[in-house]
Amino acid sequence: MEKIKNNSITIKNVGEEITVYGWASKVRNLGGLIFIDLRDKYGIVQLVIRPENEFYEVANTIKNEYVLKASGKVVERESKNTNIETGEIEIEVSNLEVLNTCEELPFMVVDDPKTSDDNRLKYRYIDIRRDKLKKNLMLRSDVLHFLRNKMYDNGFTEVQTPILTASSPEGARDFVVPSRLFKGKFYALPQAPQIYKELLMVGGFEKYFQIAPCFRDEDARADRTLEFYQLDLEMSFIEEDDILNVGEEIFYDTFTKFSNKKVSPRPFRRIAYKDAIDIYGSDKPDLRFEMEINDITNIFENTDFTVFKNVIENKGIINAIVAKNASDKYSRKQLDELTEFVKSKKASGLAYLKINEEVTGSIAKVVSSDEITKLKEQLKLENNDLVFIVSGARKIVKNALGQLRLKVANDLDLIDKDRLELCIINDFPMFEYDEQKEKWDFCHNPFSLPHDGIHAYENTDDLESILAYQFDFVCNGNEMASGAIRNHDLDSLAKGFEIVGYTREEVENRFKSIFTAFKYGCPPHGGMAPGIDRILMLIQDEPNLREVQAFPPSASGADLMMGSPSTLTEEQLEELGIEIKE
Repeated sequence: MEKIKNNSITIKNVGEEITVYGWASKVRNLGGLIFIDLRDKYGIVQLVIRPENEFYEVANTIKNEYVLKASGKVVERESKNTNIETGEIEIEVSNLEVLNTCEELPFMVVDDPKTSDDNRLKYRYIDIRRDKLKKNLMLRSDVLHFLRNKMYDNGFTEVQTPILTASSPEGARDFVVPSRLFKGKFYALPQAPQIYKELLMVGGFEKYFQIAPCFRDEDARADRTLEFYQLDLEMSFIEEDDILNVGEEIFYDTFTKFSNKKVSPRPFRRIAYKDAIDIYGSDKPDLRFEMEINDITNIFENTDFTVFKNVIENKGIINAIVAKNASDKYSRKQLDELTEFVKSKKASGLAYLKINEEVTGSIAKVVSSDEITKLKEQLKLENNDLVFIVSGARKIVKNALGQLRLKVANDLDLIDKDRLELCIINDFPMFEYDEQKEKWDFCHNPFSLPHDGIHAYENTDDLESILAYQFDFVCNGNEMASGAIRNHDLDSLAKGFEIVGYTREEVENRFKSIFTAFKYGCPPHGGMAPGIDRILMLIQDEPNLREVQAFPPSASGADLMMGSPSTLTEEQLEELGIEIKE
């Protein structure tokens, strides 16, 4: 017999004898009548037990979260409850069975359990009974089902790739797994199925996808944990536009189906990486508001203001953002706090001007009237505008103003929370200089194709100018997917790794499968990997990834429910050939 869904019982069922199952969400004794809100996966239905009922004493012992089976007649409620789907009816119980009891709960199964995050994770099986979290997980299932069908409809083949693989020299730290059979050797959990999906293209699959688990041993963030999932896909015989069109369809169709927010129309706006940094100070720009970064260096080329003069002499830049109609929105104390904010982003300081009949602000008395006039013209300033200026090295200035742009927009409530504003950032540089390591490194994916193929590496004196067929999908300031056209030329691949410090022999040893397989007819190919968890976070307005995963780790990376990571027995360690050093 199929179980009845508690939320499916309506006024049309009045008079029927039915059996329902679930947890006692709430128990009330009102004037002798006992009312029980019975909750299952789908919703709540009210049970009523009268004093003359033979199961009245049983009902009187029931506490929250007891597991029950109840039979009875569906009747119309005298007092309707419009807050639940079954609010017009109740069940007059004729038979009641306690299937299991429940000890005192560590926290209540309510919208706001008033307990710590760690406690919620420790008792996650109780936490996921809560309606909000349960709906998030049910939505996750619906989204995955939708995405799978979309990929099948577009001719993709689902293939599962290995979880135990080899360690990679690139990317984040690997999780390693010691081998019992091969003493002293280790597997690694995949950071992504990158190599396997490229090998599938060599194998002739042409269109591959999977819902892939990815593992990265790095510090947890609100939008990333040690384990996360992505819609991994790869295609052969394509150009960049082909894969971008697939990505647009995935994001647009998913968001329009599952979110009530306004979604960017297709085609999504495309912004070159350099322009994104110049205009928004970020390669993950939030486009729900304006406030672009303006280069005003030219205005101060002949300035007498020492700070700006020194910046220009040292080949730095002077940039500004304008908060429209906001000069009266910030007190001096708040402006000082913004100054400290940009200093925390390594900027030397923050200058500001309040535009009114009389221009005031931190540098109003040290810049000339001519410079003020030029600022008004170039920035199209109006009365009550507030201008923020940061000067210094380009990278620091852009980042500081990009961060300030977001902070000011939040302060002034400029962000439209009912929009999902998507864009594509492309033309990433192939390499970037790592100032800490004092060496060049890959900016993005090392397997990406540079714009001019092998010829791109003929002149390595200007590495910054080498662009790659790499792209990110971005939504509301969040990176949603990364992708690229892959480099299927072995000489070009080896040269790219050589630039960042690897010999060809080292690369061939570390990526032996790729370098061997590509010798046997590798087609041009490319792919991407939309993040499942981040898609769900945006649909549900959840600030933290753990609200869309069933059993996430804590902020420190521990599984408080299962007690992992845990120690191994001496016997297990000996079997693996491992000795733990204090």
